[in-house]
Amino acid sequence: MRRTTVSLAVAALAVTLLPGASPTTAAVGPPDRPFPARIELPDGFQPEGIALGPGPTAWFGSRADGDIYEVSLRTGEGSVISEGPGTPSLGMKSDRDVRLYIAGGTSGTARIVDTGTGTVERTYQLAAAPSFVNDVVLTKGAAWFTDSNRPQLYRVDRGPDGEPGATATAVPLTGEWVQSAGLSANGISTTPTGDALLVVNTTSGLLYRVDPATGEATEVDLGGASLTRGDGMLRHGRTLYVVRNSLNEIAVLRLSRTGLSGRLVRTIVQEDLPPGASFDVPTTVARFGAHLYLPNARFTTPATPTTDYWVTKVRARAGD
Repeated sequence: MRRTTVSLAVAALAVTLLPGASPTTAAVGPPDRPFPARIELPDGFQPEGIALGPGPTAWFGSRADGDIYEVSLRTGEGSVISEGPGTPSLGMKSDRDVRLYIAGGTSGTARIVDTGTGTVERTYQLAAAPSFVNDVVLTKGAAWFTDSNRPQLYRVDRGPDGEPGATATAVPLTGEWVQSAGLSANGISTTPTGDALLVVNTTSGLLYRVDPATGEATEVDLGGASLTRGDGMLRHGRTLYVVRNSLNEIAVLRLSRTGLSGRLVRTIVQEDLPPGASFDVPTTVARFGAHLYLPNARFTTPATPTTDYWVTKVRARAGD
């Protein structure tokens, strides 16, 4: 595929994080135009995370070697802008200065990449093995990372101008949090009021509201709905999208303002996709305008240098 370097387009962003937070995954959409329903990624890329903005520009991380691939949602064309360290790049978010905050999976690290130059600005050793630094969300004052192998989060403070701090702090998950035998904390987002975090336990299917000051977790009342296989999450206002990876679906929840309760309002499945699009173990989600974008990790398909990978576009209100 062509590897034409994508220039950053200018567009206004609409954020869904804590008050004053940096824009990351949600943007005010462009006029209707034929953006491709399926975007091809390089063969053998093994995508996991996505970050978005400004404008119709997205970045994807490779769990194979950590490469960062930049792509135009408008044309589907892209190129590798940052060579990876040989360890995974999983969950990602971008800030106002278009830095990427990247979860490093089994390496136990997080790193920050300048998308303009592709250079690594900082690397944080968050934990020793066994760890699985899986996802990240940005708030006004910090970047928060989950660890699927340990009952704790990691906080990297951010200054008033968004400048990341030099160190990271582990914040144990306490209260009602129950660590599962398999992978536990996975996707992370914020509550509608913006004063707490939301973390999904991928094995138990429970969603927790976490006090960022103490790490105390409270189970969110979902009225009996389960989020097993819950992976990446995106909050847009009081709507929370939870990707259930191997189930090939997106659970759409309506949250209370505090984030202490929610209800399942619909599920986006294969039948909701536009012609030419498909799911094959999507891992996370970002929103541009009226559409969601999901990289397909294809966990059940043998990964080879020629295995094809792609990004799927679907309407955010599919299934209404």
